[in-house]
Amino acid sequence: MMVGRLLNAVLCAAMCIASYSCRAQAGADFKAGQLSADRVVKAWAKYNDPLRDLFTTHGLKWPATDIYLRAFKLQNELELWARDNATDEYRHVKTYRICAISGALGPKRKQGDRQVPEGYYFIDEFNPNSDYHLSLHLSYPNYSDLLQGKSNPGGDIYIHGGCLTVGCLPMEDEGIREIYTLCLNTRLNGQQYIPVHIYPTHMNKSGMSYLQKEVAGNVGKQQFWWNLKNGYEHFEKHHKLQPVMYTPDGNYLN
Repeated sequence: MMVGRLLNAVLCAAMCIASYSCRAQAGADFKAGQLSADRVVKAWAKYNDPLRDLFTTHGLKWPATDIYLRAFKLQNELELWARDNATDEYRHVKTYRICAISGALGPKRKQGDRQVPEGYYFIDEFNPNSDYHLSLHLSYPNYSDLLQGKSNPGGDIYIHGGCLTVGCLPMEDEGIREIYTLCLNTRLNGQQYIPVHIYPTHMNKSGMSYLQKEVAGNVGKQQFWWNLKNGYEHFEKHHKLQPVMYTPDGNYLN
């Protein structure tokens, strides 16, 4: 029975990744298009060297080879972690301020609910001509969102500039310029999918106690957060990420 569940989870994860792969941008055309955009050129000129210095200070290679972004909605924080090799532990490099959050704590479940998603995603599109200065599209809805959400879960979730949001992770324009330069450098250096994990808060003992009080009686949210907590705890303990896999009913299998 467990083997069957694991096999289903692996197949579900593969289907989920495949469904987004058509959005992922690649190749020489992608590089040329990005580096010909005026906003990208200006951001690159301003932030490439400071980012190199930041990574050097932390004993990390530049351009980065493997980065991970972790967001906490309650704290309005977006953490940057990085490592040089797949066998290394991630190191914390910097924390950025998310300048606004819409909705309440809890996952996004339908179009128009103003919720910022919670769960495990990756960057699958770079938009240098965004209405919000620069933007990085996240792979919402993932397989869990599709199974556990409403019939129309919505989409178009970004990390972007402009400091306005109806469900995204907005930065000040200066912040998104640096983050965009960071992610583009890493993407061009070979990291096809940059993971972005979004949590309601730090899911330690005090954080979980706060969440249980916040949604007392909401069994659905409580069960979702206890499931999400497993991935948080694994990273806190090992500073490594597990493969994102799903059970047939849309829970995270980690």
